[in-house]
Amino acid sequence: MLTLNYKSFGQGPALLILHGLFGSLDNWASLAKQFGEEFSVYLIDQRNHGRSPHTDEWNYGLMAEDLHDFMDQHGIMQAHLLGHSMGGKTVMTFAGEYPERIDKLIVADMGIRQYPPHHEEVLKAIAAVPLDTLVSRQQAEEIISAHLDDQGVIQFLLKSLGRDEEKRFRWKFNFEVISQHYQEVLAPLSMPFPFEGPTLFLTGVNSHYVRPEDHDSILMWFPQARFEAIADAGHWLHADQPEAFQMSVASFLEE
Repeated sequence: MLTLNYKSFGQGPALLILHGLFGSLDNWASLAKQFGEEFSVYLIDQRNHGRSPHTDEWNYGLMAEDLHDFMDQHGIMQAHLLGHSMGGKTVMTFAGEYPERIDKLIVADMGIRQYPPHHEEVLKAIAAVPLDTLVSRQQAEEIISAHLDDQGVIQFLLKSLGRDEEKRFRWKFNFEVISQHYQEVLAPLSMPFPFEGPTLFLTGVNSHYVRPEDHDSILMWFPQARFEAIADAGHWLHADQPEAFQMSVASFLEE
């Protein structure tokens, strides 16, 4: 049983939030403080990310089990779950295994289908950073920028560049295991039976992760799902339009 790193905010019904690939709980700190006005918010680093344990095994089944163990460890019998991207697949997998532990489910810009590889340039950029000889964050940014031209992605990755106890630069995510098991992230949803509880699939209008033609297959596994798209937002909809995202989630949870 792993002990996952987390931060908590506020008081009220439990709301657990899971980040996406290469992210960490820190990506959600601002929104968590807002949600904390009504909920007991738990931001969680998934395994092989942030300050949670790094392990050789890594897949959605294990991450759903980690979440179940986390709830048991903290005496949370039932909670609202919110997962973005990879975290969305984790909470959906959890919903198939432990539906009785969920009050309401929010999936942020993630579907249930198999996804084609689409992080090749990001993986190359991360691999190109020579951690053992790296002298500054600026040097890392220059190296990553040679592979990527999206400043949002570049700054997102740099947030996960830290130092170890010997002051050497290290990624906060387990790049070796993630790159070896990358296909696990792209895998289609696997559930033993549908989740019958209230579910919100919240997407960005400018994102293609959840398409209108995906809705019917999603409804087979989440028959009470509703779909809502946020204008002027892409895959990182919570960062692109934080106010609209917060209002949509709060409205759904307060019904």
